[in-house]
Amino acid sequence: MKTLIIGYGSPIRGDDALGPLAADRLENAELPDHVAVISRHILTAELVADLMEADRVIFLDAAVDVKPGVVSCRRLEPDATAVSTMAHFLDPRELLAWCQSLYDHTPESYLISAGVASLDYASYQLTPIAESALEQMLAAVGRLINEPTDALPG
Repeated sequence: MKTLIIGYGSPIRGDDALGPLAADRLENAELPDHVAVISRHILTAELVADLMEADRVIFLDAAVDVKPGVVSCRRLEPDATAVSTMAHFLDPRELLAWCQSLYDHTPESYLISAGVASLDYASYQLTPIAESALEQMLAAVGRLINEPTDALPG
């Protein structure tokens, strides 16, 4: 099962760098051949072509609506109503809706997110809470890429 991991977030906003830092660590780890990793500051429309090639997509991001340090994993479905302004970033569900609409393909998708403690300016510097959450995020990625589909959340 071809798996694509996309870590995203602002590397200059403290704990918002969780997604890109997780992707960077995964890029330097030994992953199965069927796993590819992308690190981005923001989600943009050109990622739809990458999603079209994948069977499973795992998005990694920081969350402001979750208690700091808490990591969650949830299944994502395409959602055309998750429309963004396209001026700054896209929602992962919007990207999935585009993939479904343009290519008639919907990869199995998950969002692994962690609550942040600080969004102060700090280039690729996480708080201790976020550093701990990063390890939990990486463990969750490991479970997703190694478990059969019927054992996954969602």
